Amino acid sequence: MITDIKLKLVIAIAVLSSFSSFAQQSDNSAADQVQHAFWKNPNLKYIATEWPIDDDDLKFWDVPKLEKAFIDTAPTDRNDGLIVGNLGTDGGDKDMIVKLAQEVADGQLDEIDSLLIAHKGKLVFESYYSWGRANLTHPQASATKTYTGLALGRAIQLGYLTMADLNKPVVSFLKELDPTSFVEGAEKITLHHALTRRTGIRISKEQREEFDKYPDQIKGQRMVQTILGQSEPITSENLNSFSYGAYSTGLVMQVIDAVVPGTAEEFIKNELLGKMGITTYRWLLGPSGLPEGGWKSSLTSRAMVKLGTLAINKGKWNGEQLIPEAFITKATNGIITTGDYKVYGGGKDISNQGYGYLWWTADMKVGDKSYLSASAQGGGGQFIILIENLDLMVVVTSHERHPSTLQITAERILPAFVQGGIIRVK
Repeated sequence: MITDIKLKLVIAIAVLSSFSSFAQQSDNSAADQVQHAFWKNPNLKYIATEWPIDDDDLKFWDVPKLEKAFIDTAPTDRNDGLIVGNLGTDGGDKDMIVKLAQEVADGQLDEIDSLLIAHKGKLVFESYYSWGRANLTHPQASATKTYTGLALGRAIQLGYLTMADLNKPVVSFLKELDPTSFVEGAEKITLHHALTRRTGIRISKEQREEFDKYPDQIKGQRMVQTILGQSEPITSENLNSFSYGAYSTGLVMQVIDAVVPGTAEEFIKNELLGKMGITTYRWLLGPSGLPEGGWKSSLTSRAMVKLGTLAINKGKWNGEQLIPEAFITKATNGIITTGDYKVYGGGKDISNQGYGYLWWTADMKVGDKSYLSASAQGGGGQFIILIENLDLMVVVTSHERHPSTLQITAERILPAFVQGGIIRVK
């Protein structure tokens, strides 16, 4: 059976490759007819946008770019735990979204690799461009920070921590540390500070370079020992100041590893991603030997939809509470404002940027109304964008250095889902 499936995959890809060459040499109407044949057949529909991944070492950039975009307004049910629907029938203005997708395909907008939309619990739109594939993981960059926060929330749900513990000092969970060598104020850093990127830690570039020269000093909890011993003093002013670096997610990952049975790596695999059927992913270890809390994960676009679904459903997946609702509420609502920190992916319709527990927040303007959004964001253009009051999620992967994803969402996607009136606006 496996051999037959692989053979069909190879044949389908060969046919698609032939079609791509044919499309370059033929008129557009002939090419459109061939592409329509792929989309009409549900078995070929997703195979055509996949890539055989028998080799575990296959990397994102190893795959050639798609020569023709894959745009689907009725995503295939792949028995992966996602509920699928039809754009238009299940909400949204089909013409508006397809027009947007075609502009992406034509290179008029950001260099997007995938664009997926879920509405009212159903995946209603799925598209791939450039390096995007349905079954190929995409580097997540700093969106990884959000997933680290979800892992901490999972530890709370299972009783290894409590919500009250978020206000306790990080060092109180790390029993291998020697507090006598800490800089002044190190004991004041709480999990709440780390989750809102306000640890107060200040390490110079030169110090970081020294860490690389002596890797033994940053293995395991020695990473925290070294940082808290070499940082500038932790002041009240710094603890109340948003800082994108400051080793925040590294501290969160250290606490996860300290409180759960086994390792943080095993916990993420079995208790978070595994619970949602996410088995195709990468999450590389950092110098400490733990999964990197702030980057170096890689997920499929559909896996991103799953994590977004978990958040928009207040921590529930298939009816099971995986993460406390109270944690998700704090995570996805702005606890602090980020001040002068530049809005990533923003534009004229994006304002009031804030930060929750490793989720960004911002208002999105549509006409004379504004919607509160929460988003996981990664450099290069990786986004999970939630608009709770529309029960809407937008997932984007790209390789755009300066993306305008939030602005595109506000200007081009939200209007497609608010036709006929806007209700429940925050």
